[in-house]
Amino acid sequence: MRVVIQRVSHATIISNGKLTGEIDNGYVVLLGIRRGDEKIEADKLVSKVAKLRIFSDENGKMNKSINDIGGSAIVASNFTLYANCVHGARPDFMESEAPDRANELYEYFVSELRKLIPNVSTGIFGADMKINMVNDGPITIVIDSEKLSGKGH
Repeated sequence: MRVVIQRVSHATIISNGKLTGEIDNGYVVLLGIRRGDEKIEADKLVSKVAKLRIFSDENGKMNKSINDIGGSAIVASNFTLYANCVHGARPDFMESEAPDRANELYEYFVSELRKLIPNVSTGIFGADMKINMVNDGPITIVIDSEKLSGKGH
């Protein structure tokens, strides 16, 4: 599993033309699920995302977590995080998990994240989504679960 976390001062997510989430001060989390991923990868990423200290303290140092600032999150599934662009100009997505299994793990990730971050909005899995955001910093962090858990594929 892979997440791209963007610290934002404001964000909205529109799924199939309908507003499904809006936040101030928090994260936009893009979640990619790799073929063979399991709940253990989701658990490790959820813990890391919730504890990540990338918000500024009173001294301007990134020392506060999303909960320390009372922040919110938007989570969107994004199979393109596992795009393979090595050959040719058209990426393949063979490393991405099949939709049914990916949706199951996406829903699990979101439900576990909601236990640690009170306000989590989502897009609709597999929908056409538009994310509008003001990236704060800009701060963008990429985390691969295999680097956290030692699991290799």
